[in-house]
Amino acid sequence: MSLKVHIRPEAEKDIEAAALWYEKQKNGLGKDFLDEVLGVFDTISKRPTIFSVVHRETRRAIIHRFPFGVFYRIEKEKKAIVVIAVMHCSRNPKRWQLRV
Repeated sequence: MSLKVHIRPEAEKDIEAAALWYEKQKNGLGKDFLDEVLGVFDTISKRPTIFSVVHRETRRAIIHRFPFGVFYRIEKEKKAIVVIAVMHCSRNPKRWQLRV
């Protein structure tokens, strides 16, 4: 059974900013980034516990081909995944931790 993935507005902004940046670097690269993000969302929807907990109950899934992580929580009572942030792995973790 797959869990529904809810993306917080801050995470949507993260995704949009990164996709726009990649698209400026090379035509089509922004779409490739979005495809990889959607692939991670599909994976965490189907197998939410596959990725490690990195802070309290927040988990991180690494995006293939791009140095970004998807930070999310499993909300068992709602039977859903909540995406908190999608950030470059070199960013200070405090940036996404403040969103929790």
